[in-house]
Amino acid sequence: MVPSTLKRLTAASLAAALALTLSACGKGGSTESSDNTAGGGSTATLKLWTRAAADERQLGVIKQVVSDYNASQDKYQVELQSFPQDSYNQSVAAAAASNSLPCILEVDGPNVPNWAWGGYLTPLEGLDETLSKFLPSTVGIYNGKTYGAGYYDEALAMYARKSALEQNNIRIPTIDQPWTAGEFTAALATLKATGQWTNPLDMNTGGTGEWLPYAYSPLLQSFGGDLIDRTEYKNADGVLNGADALAWATWFRGLVDQGYMPAKSGADAEADFLNGKSALLYNGSWGADKARTALGDDIVFLPPPDFGAGTKIGGGSWEWALGKGCPSPEGAQDYLKFALQDKYVAAIQANGTVPATDAAAAMVKGYEAGGVNDVFRQLSKNFAMVRPVTPGYPFIATTFAKAAQDIANGADPQQTLDQAVSEIDANQQSNNYFQ
Repeated sequence: MVPSTLKRLTAASLAAALALTLSACGKGGSTESSDNTAGGGSTATLKLWTRAAADERQLGVIKQVVSDYNASQDKYQVELQSFPQDSYNQSVAAAAASNSLPCILEVDGPNVPNWAWGGYLTPLEGLDETLSKFLPSTVGIYNGKTYGAGYYDEALAMYARKSALEQNNIRIPTIDQPWTAGEFTAALATLKATGQWTNPLDMNTGGTGEWLPYAYSPLLQSFGGDLIDRTEYKNADGVLNGADALAWATWFRGLVDQGYMPAKSGADAEADFLNGKSALLYNGSWGADKARTALGDDIVFLPPPDFGAGTKIGGGSWEWALGKGCPSPEGAQDYLKFALQDKYVAAIQANGTVPATDAAAAMVKGYEAGGVNDVFRQLSKNFAMVRPVTPGYPFIATTFAKAAQDIANGADPQQTLDQAVSEIDANQQSNNYFQ
């Protein structure tokens, strides 16, 4: 089962539907207006939308930020409206179609290019100094312009029992020295030979939607391949079906063939790991507290292996952006500058999120330098790679997700990758996503 916090990452099916809506509705806009308030002054109303309706803790922090901002000045009044996350993207698409976008809204990091291209967003201005202190993966950039800024990221890691590695003389990798491909293969062979584990490795292959590109495309990138050529974003030919990508696909399927991992994980891969069914688990920062509670000091969180082109992990989570057509863009900009203070970045952290700034991290227990969760911030700092910065990403994501699942289930790697490339290239060309 994909951890619940991965719902922060837009489900591929929703993203694909959103992309179609973007194409259909054309350019978005806002019909927001100014209101007169008591006292005779003219106060511009700024609508703010969040998808955190079901997250009481996070919504509580957002409410506090809005309250603090409204109390700090009398020129603008921010009005908050919260939505269930599962229906949030459709609500934004509908608002864009009717020219009623809010001035301030949330957008999932990988969708920033799509929403900017579709006319949903307007660039952020006057925040360069503030955002220079943020993790790069928390800042949404498209065509050289900044469109989004997030309070946090999350980080992928290999979970392991320290005792299992030490008993089998397996080196414990570090941020500075991850496992090489050879070391990782040798570790899996050693762990399998003990007969202690149902699976030496669990890669969370039972996951669906955005988990698949988020989790597995960084491994592809570590082999030297990618989802698309990032120089111009015109095509995937040569990078998603070239020699490096084929090496990744062959390796990925080989994990199943050699009995190192299941083609499809159980319903709860994290529970299987904690219950001793697997020796290594590919998971994210959202599961750290649970694992630490269960295993205490025996749990270690390791960087994924370096398969030749450097260790990579997925980057990018929910960000704040400005709706296109806001009648008071200067007010929306002013709110974001206020809202991105370190104290608010720190306050909103929960359940494995990685604070976007060093100063905020120092305020969050466990994320301070040397803290128990600092490893995840170091993973993000050193290895996070944002998903392709193209409006075509939602289609790329769903196409790669299917290819990864097919390969794990035994499909021919080269044919599968060639088909994915054909579909991605046709979609990029037909929509002129690279212009």
